[in-house]
Amino acid sequence: MAPVSRPVAALIFDIDGTMIDSMGHHRQSWIDFTLRHGLRIDVDDLMRRTTGRTGAECMPELFGRPFAPEEARALVDEKESMYREAFGPVFREVSGFTEFQHLGRQRGLKIGVGTAGDRHNIAFVFGHLRLPQAPHAVVGGDEGLPGKPEPAIFLEAARRMGVAPEACIVFEDAPLGIEAARRAGMQAVGLCTSFTPEQLAGPHVLHRVSDYRELIRTGFLETLDVALC
Repeated sequence: MAPVSRPVAALIFDIDGTMIDSMGHHRQSWIDFTLRHGLRIDVDDLMRRTTGRTGAECMPELFGRPFAPEEARALVDEKESMYREAFGPVFREVSGFTEFQHLGRQRGLKIGVGTAGDRHNIAFVFGHLRLPQAPHAVVGGDEGLPGKPEPAIFLEAARRMGVAPEACIVFEDAPLGIEAARRAGMQAVGLCTSFTPEQLAGPHVLHRVSDYRELIRTGFLETLDVALC
């Protein structure tokens, strides 16, 4: 576990597997989508290689050929519609998320979201979560930025909040997201909802936990030196 070595002004959350417990349904939607298109895949390998990347980046990886943007967009819409239809009736957050982000706000921290998901998935999530206050910044994977492990999505979230990257802590469930945080110069917390603690390790990783209840119980937010902007 790394120490929180500098003042913190913002918390940046990935969505899938981090804010919401959705990765099992994303996994199944990839299986159903590829069967529909006559593809044979190792779904675990696909998840390992693509979790954190944008939909437009995933489709060439899956089909093994380049796509025009509109063709890739149509395939992403198809796959993500399958996911939302399946997950909507059983929608659930990662335990303690709503309370944790509220406690962060109470301590004066800004709340950002940086996801490879597109605007439709983002709207779906916030329509179900119904947070009392919207995040200070939300950056999605269909805004033309490269997906993780590139740091662009997290850096843009920090820019929109007016916060220096080094004053942000990223919350992530995937190795590519943990690496993106490192490249952005941000510390991170790993949510072990999709990958093992060993897969979410790094010198910049402060904690690796099963859910936010663990962070609340151990007083994680109280250990932070909050730098108000």
